[in-house]
Amino acid sequence: MERTFFLFFLFIQTFLFSQEKWNIQFYNEVSNREISIFADNNELMPMSAQFTFKLTNLTCTLPNDDIVVIPPQTKKFLIAKLVPIKPNEANSFSYTNSYNFGNARQESFDEDYIYALPFEKGKTQTIFQGYNGKFSHQNEFALDFDLKLGSPILAAREGIVVEVVNNNTRNCPDNSCAKFNNRILILHSDGTFADYSHLKYQGAVVKKGGLVKKDQLLGYSGSTGFASGPHLHFVVFINRIDGKRTFIKTKFKTSESEATLLEEGKNYTKNY
Repeated sequence: MERTFFLFFLFIQTFLFSQEKWNIQFYNEVSNREISIFADNNELMPMSAQFTFKLTNLTCTLPNDDIVVIPPQTKKFLIAKLVPIKPNEANSFSYTNSYNFGNARQESFDEDYIYALPFEKGKTQTIFQGYNGKFSHQNEFALDFDLKLGSPILAAREGIVVEVVNNNTRNCPDNSCAKFNNRILILHSDGTFADYSHLKYQGAVVKKGGLVKKDQLLGYSGSTGFASGPHLHFVVFINRIDGKRTFIKTKFKTSESEATLLEEGKNYTKNY
């Protein structure tokens, strides 16, 4: 008599960028003793997942620890198939997985893109912390624009709004308060993300899923989260499966140059 059993064990460890739980599901289906693992990605951006399997009498089409990129708004995306080795013997499997937003396998991006200064025309603002700044930008290509409380924040580049965090009121000059950042996350056409952080309470005027144009109003500056005062934290990055990021230096159009890297302590005027 053929004797078969399946042991299903699923533990999902998530590496979240913020308080939001990403809308993605993983599930299994069995057909003719083959197990298929699928994902439904309901987000507007790709999601990346990494699996580690423990198998008995099964082979898997996905090698352990390989990263799978699941396209945005995709249903029943095949992650892996598990196939019995000896058809008349029992089999079992378990797996752990982790997932994160974005294409974690991505390496290239548009290096020539010229960003717009993320504040109003006619204004002059100071970069009070630049790339690799000593306060909170160690090993990070991030910029802090010295925007007063309630100053308009404009999109530096067109894209899709994939996250809005809007309800925080707390702040402190310590990384323990980073979880209280109000922010807007925008996906660009080359797969990179822009993070606009420290917005005021209820300071965002865009919503998740919205398309934004360069220089469009996104919201208003504040000092929520890891901040000692009002400013805009701006950074462009490629996300990785382990929560780390590949930070990208961004060139901006200023009144003095068509494309320049902004420097800490310098003032920049927007005349367009």
